[in-house]
Amino acid sequence: MSAILSVDDLNDFISPGVACIKPVETLPVPSDEVIREDQLSANNPKPASISFTDCLACSGCVTSAEAVLVSLQSHSEVLSTLDSHPALDSSKLPLENRQEIQDAVADARRTRRGQGKLFVASVSPQVRASLAATYGISELEAGWMLEQLLVGHFGLASGGNHGSCFTWIVDTASMREVCLVLSADEVMSITSSSNAQHSPNSEAAFTAQVQKPVLTSACPGWVCYAEKTHPHVLPYLSRLKSPQALTGVLLKSVLSQQLGIHPEQIWHLSIMPCFDKKLEASRQELTDWYWRSTSDPVIDSNPQVRDVDCVITAREILMLADSRGIDLANLPREPISPSIRTPFPDSLLDTFLFPDHNSSTVRRHSQPPAAGPSGGYLYHILQSQLAANPNSTLHTTRGRNADVIEYRITLPPAPPSESSPPDNAKEPDVEIFKAARYYGFRNIQNLVRKLKPSRVSRLPATAGVGRASRPTKASNGAGSREKVAMADYAYVEVMACPGGCTNGGGQIKVEDVFGQERKAGMSQKQWLEKVDEAYYSMSESGDEQQVVEAGGGEEGDVDMPDAEEVERGVINGIDVNRVRGLLRYWEDTTGIPLRKLCFTSFRAVKSDVDRGGGAERAIELAGKIGGGW
Repeated sequence: MSAILSVDDLNDFISPGVACIKPVETLPVPSDEVIREDQLSANNPKPASISFTDCLACSGCVTSAEAVLVSLQSHSEVLSTLDSHPALDSSKLPLENRQEIQDAVADARRTRRGQGKLFVASVSPQVRASLAATYGISELEAGWMLEQLLVGHFGLASGGNHGSCFTWIVDTASMREVCLVLSADEVMSITSSSNAQHSPNSEAAFTAQVQKPVLTSACPGWVCYAEKTHPHVLPYLSRLKSPQALTGVLLKSVLSQQLGIHPEQIWHLSIMPCFDKKLEASRQELTDWYWRSTSDPVIDSNPQVRDVDCVITAREILMLADSRGIDLANLPREPISPSIRTPFPDSLLDTFLFPDHNSSTVRRHSQPPAAGPSGGYLYHILQSQLAANPNSTLHTTRGRNADVIEYRITLPPAPPSESSPPDNAKEPDVEIFKAARYYGFRNIQNLVRKLKPSRVSRLPATAGVGRASRPTKASNGAGSREKVAMADYAYVEVMACPGGCTNGGGQIKVEDVFGQERKAGMSQKQWLEKVDEAYYSMSESGDEQQVVEAGGGEEGDVDMPDAEEVERGVINGIDVNRVRGLLRYWEDTTGIPLRKLCFTSFRAVKSDVDRGGGAERAIELAGKIGGGW
């Protein structure tokens, strides 16, 4: 994928597909020379090495069309864009009238260079945790370090043609709260009202298209794998956008309206732990054409504007700083001066997106280890279900490995009525909710196999021939039983990386920090534990660098929600009513329905293989386009 992604990083990747070309290339060249049997045993062939160029021709990864878009996303593209466009001064916005907006957009499309842009970035908590472990600092200090790099005078603004830098740095944990609330609502809607009638344009009708069990769709590696190799699981994918995508559409929809500029003049950089987030940003469904009004006079035949213009990873942050000659370790580990901080144009969203800047007591988006390192989707859904059923009990069953966990919520049996006869036998608990967690491609392959539809027999019908036909393996075998068992699940949290998002392919690895010697014998597993510790431990106050002990016990163990917090509408530390009020405000302010802002769709994607030289075309495009891939 990226130039810094090696085959060694793919420690849990799927095996090469049938259409993979690389193993064929590694076969020995035919020769007329006679080879003895003892020579064959001595010359063991080397294992096939799979590069990203090879994967472009495989049905398991990206198509050649996606390769063109993805290859543009790198730290070099960030610097090139900053050097090509002066930063817009938001204090001089909004533009006066609609014609001025259209003229500015037309000029930008004609020149492509020199037109001012408003630079905005979003950062995931996993990236800050990776930087914190690398430099031996707190997660909060890592966030300040990034802010100094992207916004401060000693960072990117100190160089380049225009001295351009970013105006705002948004924590994606803010929009993660929105994702968690909407995820719980989506699952609740599907499990409680499967037969209910909804308005065709409502969010409930949109999510009603999803089948049980609902599968997480926030992991682009998993979504790409499903779309190109197992389209039968697409009806199960959650239609909710990821925190990265939600942050992008929020920034572009609100800022373009509040400041009176076209979304094309807003350049959104996302800093993520995963290379596959570059694929997500390149999706056609995540562009302004899918949420802007079709009556907008600025919308024309020009290409769509992506909600996320560029994605780089934690490792590429190191390359970004190095390219400008900036020593990250020497940047001030404190917030940027209020004198250079630009207030967000919407006051309500300002307090939501930047809580650390708007309160004397810093409110951190911390999560307990029980939530896992991938955003805590399943954890929040379980907390919501437990809150809705106060007398319920949660049962946890661990699978064959640490990346598979099953959860069951039960209620005690109803007390016997006075008219019913006495029964000394104890009634079993009633199961009301079942969910699971599957991390890593090895476990995911087991999941998709269980969801695979039963094979239809091609034999002629045997009904009415004088005796009952014998049940077939497809109808009465293990596969059918597994499918029935999976239908009992309401939700499954699926992530492609073993260990979750803190172990993303774009995170800083142990050899990046200590060299190939791996200082003090530290393994990648031990390094990941250090990153997880930084992820779960947040600083409570900007004045006191004390570490808050995250509750919830070990990873996978879920605590019962606090009754007093539930009474106030707070679940998993999230004020649910506040989030829902924010969503209504977003919808009313922009005039765009939430089903367009917050939800998306998925489709089966065919490989370029065997379609008129698709493999050769993919390799050619990858070589010509340059960039980070």
